[in-house]
Amino acid sequence: MTLKVGVVGVGNIGSIHAGVYKENPKVELVAVCDIDKEKADAAAAKFGARAFYSVREMIESGIRLDAVSVATKGEENGSEHFAPTMELLEAGIPVLGEKPISNKIEEGEQMVELARKKKIPYAINLNHRFTPAAVRAKEWVESGRLGKLHMINMRMWINNPVETSPWFHMRALHPHSFDVIRYFCGDVVKVAAFMMKGEGRSIYSNAQIIMEFENGAIGNLVGSYDAGKSYGLERCEVVGSQGRFVLEDACEHLTFYPRNSIETETYSYLGGMRSFSETFKSRINAWIDQLEAGTPYDQIDGSGEDALKAQKIIEAAIRSFTTNTIVDLREDNK
Repeated sequence: MTLKVGVVGVGNIGSIHAGVYKENPKVELVAVCDIDKEKADAAAAKFGARAFYSVREMIESGIRLDAVSVATKGEENGSEHFAPTMELLEAGIPVLGEKPISNKIEEGEQMVELARKKKIPYAINLNHRFTPAAVRAKEWVESGRLGKLHMINMRMWINNPVETSPWFHMRALHPHSFDVIRYFCGDVVKVAAFMMKGEGRSIYSNAQIIMEFENGAIGNLVGSYDAGKSYGLERCEVVGSQGRFVLEDACEHLTFYPRNSIETETYSYLGGMRSFSETFKSRINAWIDQLEAGTPYDQIDGSGEDALKAQKIIEAAIRSFTTNTIVDLREDNK
C-alpha cells in the first residue's frame, strides 16, 4: 500500500523532505502546509500536492495522511515544532520532526509522552546516524569488535555567522552531535562544559563538553560556529579495548584501527553516499521503511525519545557552564 504523506513547513528543509518523499516509490506526497500562503502554494505546484495553510485545516479536510514531516523552524531552529506536532499526534498521525525536538525540554517531554500514550510512531530527523558508514560503525560496536568501550572524541563545527540567543550554537547544532555520541556509546550520566564567545561574537559560539557514560566510558565534544569551511564538518572517534574507529564527515570515510596490529580497514563513500546533503534521503527513507513494515512505536530508530535525551545533554551542558558545576543527569530523571 502506498503511504500518503504530508509536509508541514515548506522552507528549505521542508522542501528537501518533500523532494525525498516525491522520489520514493512507496510514497505519495498528498499535502504541503505552511502559514505562508505563497510558500504553500509554490510547494504544492512544485510537488503536485494539495496546499494547506494550517495543520487544523489539513487534518479536518479528510485527506488521508499516513505520516507527516514537521519541518518548521523558529527561534534556535526549534521553537515552532511543538504546536503542529501535538495537533498531528492528537489526530493519530505519525510524525517525523526536524531537530531540535524543541528548545524547551518540557515541550519535548509532552510530545514524547503523547506519542507514547497514543502508541504512535514519532521520530526526529537525526540524519547523521543513518549514513551507511555510521551504520557499519554501529555494527562493529554491537558485535564487540571494539571490545569494551573506553572513550569517544567528537567534533562538530561549521562556519555559521548567525547571532540569535546566547545558546543558539548549542541548541541548533548539537542535537546531531549528542545523538551520534549516544548512538555509539549509550546514555550520558554526567556533563561538564566550557564555552567561549568567538571574536566579535555576542553568542557562545565555541564549546568543549566532557561526559561520563552509564557504561563507564568517557568522552568529549568540541563544537564551534567559527570554524572555516576547509576544516571539515564532523569527526567521530570511538575507542575500545580491542580497537577504535574514526568516522569522517558523517558519511565519507570510515577506518578501523585494531589495537594490536598495524593493519587498518578503510571504507570511503559506503553505499555510494558522497556528501552530507545525501543524508536526508537515507534518514527519511528509513522512516518510510519502518512505517511500511509496521515497526512498533517504541522501536522507531532516531525516535523522539532519542532526540529528547540529546536535548537534555545540551541543557545540562548549558547549566554546567552557567553554574560552574558538573551536572548529573540522573538527578534530573529522578
